[in-house]
Amino acid sequence: MEAISKLYDQLLYGMAGLSGVLIFFAFVSIVVDVLMRITGLEPFIFIMTMFEYILLWFTMLAAPYLLRIKGHVFIDAVTQFLPPTIKFIVAKVVYLLCIIGCCIYGYHLMGLLVEAIQTGELDMRTYEVPIWILFVPMPLCFFMCVIEFFRYLVGVDDMYSQSIEERENV
Repeated sequence: MEAISKLYDQLLYGMAGLSGVLIFFAFVSIVVDVLMRITGLEPFIFIMTMFEYILLWFTMLAAPYLLRIKGHVFIDAVTQFLPPTIKFIVAKVVYLLCIIGCCIYGYHLMGLLVEAIQTGELDMRTYEVPIWILFVPMPLCFFMCVIEFFRYLVGVDDMYSQSIEERENV
């Protein structure tokens, strides 16, 4: 079990690292595109399509990691004023709802990925790209979010354990 946990953690951190690389690559591609336009050169046709894909990919790849470090956006305006027992119950209900939601999205996205691979459908924008490339990270990332919410549900960690000041430093 220790080896599986270590492998999962490496995958989690690797996906977060890849997300950072994609953000940097998106930044560089935008700068190149703008500089080419300013200098009167014809910009690469694939940059805008690639940038749109990168936006989705880096968001999905970073989501499980952000859940782990509690770096995602969540609202605790109500729960911060609840008594500890009720806050505990509300937190468990929230975790369970998040698990259910991520399972539903992950399941349907897996179906879309399989269908896109089978049909060979193309995403036709400024540049034609197989649409399955869009769906590749989604099922895995949603199922990894399920694991992270399950960690909260069973008590390995608690999403609401940090104070507002601690969360602002994430």
